Amino acid sequence: CPIDVAIMLWEWGAYLGAEALEQGVDVKISSWRRMAPDTFPSLAKSSANYANAQLIKMDAIVDGYAEAVALDSQGFVSEGSGQNIFVVREGVLYTPPRSASILPGITRDSVMTLARELGFDVREEAIPREMLYIADELFFAGTAVEITPIKSVDRIPIGTGSRGPITAAIQRAFFGVINGERPDTHGWLTFVY
Repeated sequence: CPIDVAIMLWEWGAYLGAEALEQGVDVKISSWRRMAPDTFPSLAKSSANYANAQLIKMDAIVDGYAEAVALDSQGFVSEGSGQNIFVVREGVLYTPPRSASILPGITRDSVMTLARELGFDVREEAIPREMLYIADELFFAGTAVEITPIKSVDRIPIGTGSRGPITAAIQRAFFGVINGERPDTHGWLTFVY
């Protein structure tokens, strides 16, 4: 079988809107769960996994939210429909472990690296649902969503109801590197001339 490859490029704005990067988005806990570890390989960027992601996203849109957070098969926080999630509580940055049916994304790894460089304690731990409601800050991280704050979960405001200082610091560091305004000390960027 011959292999054909197509690479498509297009201008991509802020996935959830430019204002979301500062003001944040409203999310809900989805009624759909992420797959159990014995059903699909969640560590793979498999097209089959996108059906689950689309159900999570549709659940959010139908109920008037920008996005949703899915729980794993054990009831712990997993991720958004197509992005990883970070919780800030008392100055510590938490994110679900790989065992929570997450896709361990490149942007997730970049956020953890940058956060540690900024002096933040970063922990990969099982996150109970209620921790989202008492978080000081929440944000999504992913290729499309970049670093987008979450301003409410299930209509419960998070922190001040807008981007918090730790999220802002991580955004500045992240956009600084990807926009070439800060040295890329990790070799993350490949320039195309």
